[in-house]
Amino acid sequence: MDHAELLLRPAEAVDAPAVTALVRQAYRGESSRAGWTTEADLLDDQRITEEEVRHKITRPDGTVLLAWAGTELIACCELHDRGDDLAYFGMFAVRPERQAGGLGRWLLARAEDFARRNWGTRTMEMTVIGQRSELIDWYLRRGYRRTGQTRPFPYDQLVSGQALRDDLYFTVLDKPLTSTPEISQAKGP
Repeated sequence: MDHAELLLRPAEAVDAPAVTALVRQAYRGESSRAGWTTEADLLDDQRITEEEVRHKITRPDGTVLLAWAGTELIACCELHDRGDDLAYFGMFAVRPERQAGGLGRWLLARAEDFARRNWGTRTMEMTVIGQRSELIDWYLRRGYRRTGQTRPFPYDQLVSGQALRDDLYFTVLDKPLTSTPEISQAKGP
């Protein structure tokens, strides 16, 4: 995929329905099985509501970045400035049929650069379901490290569904953002 042809821009409130659909497609249900980031064997719910997405888009201390190929929304991520040189990276979704082509690596690097340039972020933090070893390994290859911290899984916040396991938890990963990486050129922030 030629990432130079992509448009990267911050989301607006009107994008909430499309972002919600993308996140659900990438992680839950049968459509998610077309990619490798599926959580369909762990959880049977819709992952996020449109209202929650709209909140992430409009919060003053964060942004949601969108990657577009023409008129198609193909990837997104959330960034939240937590202050003290720390930002949170989450709600990372790539259309299942476009996964494993470098788009995730590209968007992650752009998100890190955005946080570094706009907020002075020195450390990016994220949480990943602890049972997702292949996804954790992917982040480790991108320079993230295990902090040794875990966080409880929010079973009480599932959206119209249920967990398929009762032992889920989050592993906390972080990465120092001390240097500016080489990033392929694309339009946008």
